[in-house]
Amino acid sequence: MTATLMATVATVGAAGPVPAHHDDLSPEIRAIMEKPAYEHAQWGLLEVEGSTGRVVHSQYPDQFFIPGSTGKLVSVSSAWHALGGEHRFTTPVQALGRRTGSVLNGSLALVAQGDLTMGGRTKPDGSVAYTPIDHTYANDVPGATLTPENPLAGLDMIAQQVRRSGLTKVQGDVAIDSRIFSTASAPQLDPLPTPLIINDNVIDLLTTATAPGRPAQLSWRPQVAPYQVTSTVKTVAAGGTTNIVVNASPDGTRISLSGTIAAGAKPELRISPVQDPAAFGRTALIEALARAGVTVTAHPTGPNPSGLLPRSYAGTQRVAAYVSPIFAEYTKLIFKVSHNLGANLTICLMAVSTGSHACGDGFAVINSFLRQAGIDPTQVQMLDGRGGNPNDRVTPRVEDEILHYWQGTEEAKRFREALPILGVDGSLTSVCEGSPTCPGKGKVWGKPGTFAGFDAVNQRATVGAWTLGGYLAAGHGKLNTFYIAMTGASAPDINGVLAIGNDVARIAGLLQQEAEARSHA
Repeated sequence: MTATLMATVATVGAAGPVPAHHDDLSPEIRAIMEKPAYEHAQWGLLEVEGSTGRVVHSQYPDQFFIPGSTGKLVSVSSAWHALGGEHRFTTPVQALGRRTGSVLNGSLALVAQGDLTMGGRTKPDGSVAYTPIDHTYANDVPGATLTPENPLAGLDMIAQQVRRSGLTKVQGDVAIDSRIFSTASAPQLDPLPTPLIINDNVIDLLTTATAPGRPAQLSWRPQVAPYQVTSTVKTVAAGGTTNIVVNASPDGTRISLSGTIAAGAKPELRISPVQDPAAFGRTALIEALARAGVTVTAHPTGPNPSGLLPRSYAGTQRVAAYVSPIFAEYTKLIFKVSHNLGANLTICLMAVSTGSHACGDGFAVINSFLRQAGIDPTQVQMLDGRGGNPNDRVTPRVEDEILHYWQGTEEAKRFREALPILGVDGSLTSVCEGSPTCPGKGKVWGKPGTFAGFDAVNQRATVGAWTLGGYLAAGHGKLNTFYIAMTGASAPDINGVLAIGNDVARIAGLLQQEAEARSHA
């Protein structure tokens, strides 16, 4: 889900109003589409039988819609095709200078490779952890939670390898080499990818209620110098207002929380951005080295000394390397929680796969993937990887064709299961909450997306788009591809925006139910 609230929402579609046609849809689906909330909305829909190619439902399949995070189906599919599902990122640490016994008279260079998590979410079995509402959404969507893994795990593993290499002292400095790609050619990517990413480039701030009238309890991670966090959040009576505000200094290193949290409420998570990921990573690595028994003489805080980096690492010794989980696991993370940073990162990774350092060259890889898949690339307009740019557009047909493409590959099952499952996991977990019956539960695999903003005239939320694309279990082991798009609704608040998403998901569930019923008729 793309949860960033935009001040304006671009309009979609042909000039003038386009009448809605729901005549071939069931009464239950029509009832959802014709709710008062959608009085001014337009719906697009395409459902195709995967085994025969027969079109089951079609409504404006060739019209552009704002994709929201279903744009990730385009970018991440292209990256998966370019890199391969088994691709791993190897982040090496090279020793620069002369080594005398256990002392390096020189510096260490961590050569960043665009690893999305650097071990911060990796479980013992090599899979990547996620929660239904990711911590990266904590400032925008209620209910965000943390995974239990240590955000600094990858750096700790690197530091331990350095120590096992025999080094105990670095008579010099530590530098982060971020030259693998540059975002100068794609500054519109938001959030902006960086070659080294630790904890998604954010500080987690968890506030826990205590007794009414008492200061709330604060915990934060990762704790890296010179970052400091203070809190004046107070606990108020049960049922009171929970409202926590985060402020940070211009360099991001001084963070303060203020506001209130109700007694008995669940802990409230907020985040604050890391402004200089390379400098942050350098300090974090120096601190990890100290924990592992390796002393670095340089001061641990300060700018990243990129001037120390050589033109080439030929002739230098590799003293450590962190190897990531496979890219298919990163795809699952991006899809399940709608990880915006990860989706934008794929643009840069695709550029690197062609030998380019310019992230903007990644868009040509998307064009190439679509053409190789036999898909018309003019059905896509994208300026980022996450589907959140106001210029982004897709047709229901192109999304459906991408989904169909994967069904004809050896990665079909793994790709499908990387998507959120309705009522089960990822960003579709909550669809069935509070509902005694939930059509499609466990039988719809889909990527949701939304593009929301604020209506200052009426003081309410706007929903420029809410979309959902994926697969329906159609009975007898068969799958249908589908794409649903809604543009032009409003809601009183963020909970109303989420309710619109549930409506779209319920339509998918009803389509699944009908497809399965037809197979048994």
